[in-house]
Amino acid sequence: MTTTLTKTPRRRRAARGRRGAGRRISGLHGYTLALIAWLILPIAIMILFGFNDTHSKQNFRWEGFTLKWYAHLFDKSDLTTAVVNSLTIALLSTLITTVIGTFAGLALGRYRFRGKGSTNLVLFMAISCPEIVMGASLLSMFVTFNLPRGYLTILVAHVMFSIAFVAVTVRARVVGLDPAVEEAAQDLGAGPWARFRLVTLPMIMPGVVAGALLAFVLSIDDFVITNFTSGSTVTFPLWIYGSTRTGTPPQVNVMGTLIFAVGVVIAVVSARRSARAAR
Repeated sequence: MTTTLTKTPRRRRAARGRRGAGRRISGLHGYTLALIAWLILPIAIMILFGFNDTHSKQNFRWEGFTLKWYAHLFDKSDLTTAVVNSLTIALLSTLITTVIGTFAGLALGRYRFRGKGSTNLVLFMAISCPEIVMGASLLSMFVTFNLPRGYLTILVAHVMFSIAFVAVTVRARVVGLDPAVEEAAQDLGAGPWARFRLVTLPMIMPGVVAGALLAFVLSIDDFVITNFTSGSTVTFPLWIYGSTRTGTPPQVNVMGTLIFAVGVVIAVVSARRSARAAR
């Protein structure tokens, strides 16, 4: 009888504990879903108003469903030029930044050299520096050297603020590598270039891809630094800012939707490849 009375309170406490844990987990799930909904809401509105059958310059009120804006996507030549500028600058800056940042991250993660601590400090300062400070400093540099602002200065600016992100991402990947793998390749007769191409690069490729995607995203949506260094060249974010004074056309929402869709596809493909490589 005593044993039965002792077990009953324990079972009740265990049941109450399970119910409490279940409520905490349900609350966490609800909070996560609410956070995801909050982040997705602006994107969903952008996608929705790309189908808005508006008949005015303002695109803030839903007037009906239509697909005509996808058919007339390139009707505004200045908008198309701005998008092309953003895409080409983002692609070129990503290519340059990935090459320079990969080798910088490899050096910082593997070797000891004089000035390594200062280099790390400069990289993290570039990441943490407010955009308005970097934009103003780049503008001062271009003015000092009498460089006309335009496409080239935007490209230089985007490369400068993206290198740190790629280098830090690759460095984090390099630090976790096993040096014995490269030593084994060296023992088998592989030269420096062969070791890098066949051993090191495949191992750090997830970090390189992650850094490249980060650099591309930072470049294509940058406004503050681009505004300081653009001159007469207009990119997609600058065009959107200028259009808000007279009315943002639905083509902007369509362009944003397509860019977002391409980014999602690239992210999914990259995640799947990383998952397969980890197996």
